[in-house]
Amino acid sequence: MMQIDTEGLLSGCEYIPSPNCDDRPSSEIKLLVIHNISLPPDEFGGNGVQQLFTNTLDANEHPYYAIIANFKVSAHFYVRRDGRIIQFVSCLKRAWHAGESCWQGSIRCNDYSLGIELEGTDTVPFTDAQYAALQTLTQVLRAAYSIGGIAGHSDIAPQRKTDPGSCFDWTRYLTSLS
Repeated sequence: MMQIDTEGLLSGCEYIPSPNCDDRPSSEIKLLVIHNISLPPDEFGGNGVQQLFTNTLDANEHPYYAIIANFKVSAHFYVRRDGRIIQFVSCLKRAWHAGESCWQGSIRCNDYSLGIELEGTDTVPFTDAQYAALQTLTQVLRAAYSIGGIAGHSDIAPQRKTDPGSCFDWTRYLTSLS
C-alpha cells in the first residue's frame, strides 16, 4: 500500500530528485494542483519531462527544447500514460509548478500546494491507468495532509495556463474520490 513517509516521499514509486525546489514558508499543504505536460509537445513516452525537471534537457535535441532548456521548474509528482508515478520533489518542499497563481484569495500557490503533472496535452484524453493512479495518489495525499481543495493549473492561473485541458474528465476524477 502506498503511503507518504516522514521525508515526504511516496512509497512504491521512483524518486528522481529535482534541484528545482526550496523550503516552504509554512508547513500547511492545503491544495492539489493538476497539470499536464508532454515533451516534446504532443509526444508521449520520452524522457523530456524528467530532463526538464532535473535541468538536464538538451537544447539541441528538439527545437522546442531551445526555448525551455533554461527554465527552472518541477512538480512533486508526474503520472505517465501507463499510470507509473515518478516523484521529483518531497511533499515537504516547495516545487516550482504553479508560477504566478491565486486560489481562493491566497496568492503564491506553490507555497501551500502539491503539483501533479499528468503526461498529456489539453487535446488528448488521459488514460484509464492515469485516472487510477491519480485517484490512488490523491487518496494517499489526502490521508497524509489537510488538503482542502483540488484545482487545475488553469483555475489558479487562468490568464496564463489552460491545463489540464478540456480532455481531463473532472467528473470522473472527483467522483472516484468519493
